[in-house]
Order: sequence, then structure tokens, then C-alpha cells
Amino acid sequence: MRVVVVGTAHPYRGGLAAFNERLSKQFVAEGDELEVVTFILQYPSFLFPGKTQYSDDTAPTDFPISRRVNSCNPFNWYSVGNCLAEMNPDVVIFAYWMSFMAPCFGTIARVAKRKCPKTKMVALVHNMIPHEPNILDKLFPSYFVNAMDGFVALSQSVVDDIARFDKQSKPKTFSPHPIYDHYGTLLSREEALKLLSLDADCRYILFFGFIRAYKGLDLLLSAMADDRIKSKNVKLIVAGEFYGSSEPYMQQVKSLGLEDSVLFFSDYIPNDEVNRYFSAADIVAQPYKSATQSGVSQVAFHFEKPMVVTNVGGLSEIVPDGKVGYVVEPNPMAIADALNAYFENGLGPDLNQNMKNEKQKYAWSKMTEAVRGVVGDCR
Repeated sequence: MRVVVVGTAHPYRGGLAAFNERLSKQFVAEGDELEVVTFILQYPSFLFPGKTQYSDDTAPTDFPISRRVNSCNPFNWYSVGNCLAEMNPDVVIFAYWMSFMAPCFGTIARVAKRKCPKTKMVALVHNMIPHEPNILDKLFPSYFVNAMDGFVALSQSVVDDIARFDKQSKPKTFSPHPIYDHYGTLLSREEALKLLSLDADCRYILFFGFIRAYKGLDLLLSAMADDRIKSKNVKLIVAGEFYGSSEPYMQQVKSLGLEDSVLFFSDYIPNDEVNRYFSAADIVAQPYKSATQSGVSQVAFHFEKPMVVTNVGGLSEIVPDGKVGYVVEPNPMAIADALNAYFENGLGPDLNQNMKNEKQKYAWSKMTEAVRGVVGDCR
């Protein structure tokens, strides 16, 4: 099968780029011919809340990546659509995550489809409605959805969101987020703590990834102030770049008296350093206020680290309560209850063993199988 993936990839950074590159590698491993078409301009700098959009990691070598798409230039969309038609692929996979991309992706798909009517346009949808919605989410998604022949979503809640915009009952399937297995191997606890200059006498909770309001770090900080947690020799590692001001969190830490209990590593974490943080952690916390699914869960699965997640979106689909971690309501007391139970009851070894078994569900071959299934179902 000849496949083109349209979406973010090297030299851009972040979980979505990592997902597209790892998925592309799987297609190539299965014998498909594949090219990734990514951005020359992903979005204007003033819309990007982080420090930089670009990665220092080396580019993948398993498949070609061409930079063609300007998300803000309609003339470019027609050019890219024509370029895709010249490639004459069997399927174009649009890796979709936000409404801002709907006009760009929708137009590219329409132009390519007119010239190559047999090519299937498949949306691989991370979020149909973003975690922090705005007016664009009412205006743009239908335009994108109507240009697609079928859909693969990473959670059932996203399948339901797609159905709100799809009036033609096009093929849709849910395939859970595969495991991120490209962040290296699990280090010994001692080595990881040494690399991060952490105290070996402490236990560690990890909050990992870009820090945005919907991810609920404020809830986790309030949970850390619970007397049951404060009485234990437990510290919170916050590893990731702030998307927005860090000041509210710093003020909260100070007001709760957590200066010695919270450790901030407030930069983007390079791929080759991710294993340090997960290897040092006893448990991973995802106190999200809203979610569809989370790549952090799949990194935790890779390193076989138990999780505390909130019961929002599709997180509970991935983290069976009591089996590989805890599913709790998104409030500080519930989060503190789960953390206290974990450290009090010594369940780490049991949860770790369960994760070894549970992670087998999340192979990348399941995702390529889902895409092939939708392609086969497209009219």
C-alpha cells in the first residue's frame, strides 16, 4: 500500500510528531511505501505558547519527510493537494488534532481527491474538539470531516465527537493510543536518580509533559498538601515546559508550603532524557480536568510505571482501575486518596506486573490494522 501521512513531524517536536513518526515506521516495517508531508509553517509563532516549535533530535531515517504545508496560506493548500495527487497514493492519512487545521487539511484533501478519486482520505483524530475549545470549534470541523472518507480515533469519546459532525455515517473506528516505545530503556532507579541529582531516600510522583490548564497540575499540587502525603517522604517531579505563565503554580506551591516537596524541570524534555524521569518515578500522575486520551499514559506503560488518572475522556479506557493504577475523580481529595493508598499499601510490584501484561494490547500493529480496516470499509 502506498501511504502518505499529512501532519506534524520532524523538525517539529512534541507528542504528535512522535506519534506520526512512530506510526510511519510501523507502516514501513509492514512493507508499505510511505512518505510524510509536514509543515513549512505549522502555525504562527504568536499562536504557539511554548519556547520553540522545533526539535533538536535527529530526523528519522526510515522514511522521507517533505516540508510542504503552510497552514495559513490557501494558495499553498491547492499546491499541496495537487502534489498529493501526483503521488497517487492508496491512502492519505491526515493526523488531525485541532480545528485550526481543518480548513488547511480539508482543502488539501478535496483538491487531491478531485484528481485522484480512488485515493482514500482517512483522518486519524487525536482530538475532534480541543481541550481548550474556542469559536473555531463550531465553525471549522465540519469542513474537515466532510472531506474525509473514514476515521480512526484514539478514544471512544473522540469517535462520538466525530459523529456529531459526520452526517453521512462514514466508517469510524476506535483504536487506542499505542505505546510510545522509542524513548529508550528503563534505567535502574539509582542511575536515574543520579542523572537527575535526586535524593535516593525519597519516593517520587511524576507529572510529565507540557503544562497546560486542562492538565490539572493545580489539582495535583493541592493533593500534595494533604497531610497524609506531606507526612511521607514523597516528592513531586514536574517535568515539562509551561504553555502559559508559570506564576500561578509557583504561587500555589508557596502558599501551600510545598517548596521542598515539588521539583520543577521546566524545559522541554528531549527524547533521549525521557527515560530518566520515568525510571526515577514510583508512580505517574495525570490529574487532567478534560481529556480524550494521553500519550503520557503510553510512555508510562512502556516503562511499566503505575498511574493515577482522572475519570475524564478516554483515560479510564486505557488505565483499568486497580489493575495498573487508579482512576479517580478530578479533585484534590480523590487524587490524594489514591496516592496515599499507593504508598501505604505497597502495591507497586503487583501493579508493575499487571502492566507487563496489559501493555500487550497497545502494539503499533493494532493502529495500522485499524487504518487498513477503515480504508477497506470506505465507499
